Amino acid sequence: MLIVSARRSDVRPVAAALYAYAFLTDLVLLYPVYALLFADTGLSVGQISSLFVIWSATGILLEVPSGAWADAVSRRLLLCLAPLLPAAGFALWVLVPSYPAFAVGFLLWGAGGALRSGALEALVFTELDRLDATGRYARLMGRAKTAEILGVLAAMGLAGPVLALGGYRAVGAASVAACLLAAAVATRFPEHRPAGGDGPADDDGSDDDGSDADPGWLASLRGGLAEARADRSVRVALLLVPAVAAIWGALEEYTPLLARDTAVALDRVPLLLVLVWAGTTLGGLLTPVGERLTTRGYAALLVVAAVALAAGALVRHPAGFVLIGAAFGAFQLATVLADVRLQSRITGPSRATVTSAAGMATDLSIIAVYAGYGVVATAAGNAVAFAVALVPYLVVAVWLAARRT
Repeated sequence: MLIVSARRSDVRPVAAALYAYAFLTDLVLLYPVYALLFADTGLSVGQISSLFVIWSATGILLEVPSGAWADAVSRRLLLCLAPLLPAAGFALWVLVPSYPAFAVGFLLWGAGGALRSGALEALVFTELDRLDATGRYARLMGRAKTAEILGVLAAMGLAGPVLALGGYRAVGAASVAACLLAAAVATRFPEHRPAGGDGPADDDGSDDDGSDADPGWLASLRGGLAEARADRSVRVALLLVPAVAAIWGALEEYTPLLARDTAVALDRVPLLLVLVWAGTTLGGLLTPVGERLTTRGYAALLVVAAVALAAGALVRHPAGFVLIGAAFGAFQLATVLADVRLQSRITGPSRATVTSAAGMATDLSIIAVYAGYGVVATAAGNAVAFAVALVPYLVVAVWLAARRT
């Protein structure tokens, strides 16, 4: 019993670093005001949209290569570097505001996100595996998602007062400070580098037999992609991540438009969005309960969430946002569980590479959802566009129920 207690207590450094890192990386006070900064600098809507494309494209291009780098070098190192890149970009935005500066800033922000994606999940799962505590991965990642949301909410609450006190430069300085703190927290992550697999390794990065073999970036990339191709269970789990995460992740950007369509007063729109964020937060906290779901139960969760999303949108009333918040909470839970499913099936050393491949697939799918949403919303309105999202989730649910695994 004493040994079990000690091993459990060893999870605390991982959890503490994870929660603090998740909170600080999203404590970016520029989040709610950077569009205003761009507009005040004189950018058109088209120019602002082009910046978002640069942001998304950077993440897609660097997602898998950065995952392979994390597997070959150090996942903790990449987590330290990741916040420093957007910090430089944010400083550039407020010191020399212009389209070229904003474009470079989004390149750096996208690169930072790519460095973090895959490396974080792989490091946490590997450390828990070393402690025989992989059963706690879902709970930790669910709480980390909640910490991210709390970071966003805190940024929204602080942005206004800080902007009033010191303008965009003060908001930018606060955002840079949060990024620097995140980088400092990343140094607290424990890391035991796996060699030849995700089993235990010594603190110096070698495996238990003293081997110091480094797979190298290209070998890590090839290994991760090969595992995804060769192992059907890994491939299926990888594809489930974008199938679940992409649609609701893209729809989140359009919730303000949907709220405005309910004819609520403009100053009440943020209150409706709080319902969405509250539901998403609750979804992350319910991860331990969600782990008990069977495959059919998981499929049912997707169906219920999709129906709630469609019904809440089609009501065209502020009360519908209660359903939408519940749907987003269920989708958040389903997304965390999809990541858990993927991590549990990866057995090779290129865990960050495979996880990054899932992230890249999600980013590509989100862009496709953006395009589809624009077509449907233009033709039939925002409510119908939200309701159409019901269809792909039903397809995924039927597919999962038919697999029974």
